[in-house]
Amino acid sequence: MIRVLLADDQPLIRAGFKALLELAEDITVVGEAGNGGEAVELCRLLRPDVALLDVRMPLLDGIQATRRIGADAELDTVRVVILTNYALDEYVFAALRAGASGFLVKDIEPAHLLESVRVAARGEALLSPSVTRRLIEEYVSTPPRPVPGPGLERLTDREREVLSLVATGMSNDEIAVHLTISHATAKTHVSRIMAKLGARDRAQLVVHAYESGLVTPGSR
Repeated sequence: MIRVLLADDQPLIRAGFKALLELAEDITVVGEAGNGGEAVELCRLLRPDVALLDVRMPLLDGIQATRRIGADAELDTVRVVILTNYALDEYVFAALRAGASGFLVKDIEPAHLLESVRVAARGEALLSPSVTRRLIEEYVSTPPRPVPGPGLERLTDREREVLSLVATGMSNDEIAVHLTISHATAKTHVSRIMAKLGARDRAQLVVHAYESGLVTPGSR
């Protein structure tokens, strides 16, 4: 059973998401919060698998809450997904930098919502890869100067190649086909890259690839 925490300052929106999520037999909502501070405390208390956080909340917003969750070693299994009203939102990229696994637009289709929560819980794929990639390109398109991130020099040539493919939104299966390797080998490469870069999930790998200059906006 996937345990989900909902955090949004609008009760009606929380109620709507809760009703949709609990239509699935494998998902349950274990807690609700009206602001980011409550969300952090409930994550510590309830240890959900996935925390769905509105990006704009009173007292403590979704970005600050994400940062606190990501900094707590005891919450390293909690996957944070940011909820936003807009596909391209500067706050969403800030949340990805803070440790969020991805984001969802609030008008998401019910079936996509359920599958996205499952994907986030598995930590196997970046949510909405094409939209997330477009957002990242938007906000790192004019950096003053790419600076290689910590650990990038520790990657092998093959691992750098795999990281660049992850940054385009490719799944492990797609990477395997592209490089003519097995799914298991692709998955192993991704896992090793995450370990070397200290990344929580694929979303963090995408951010790292762009901010380090390994991948540039508009590249394929």
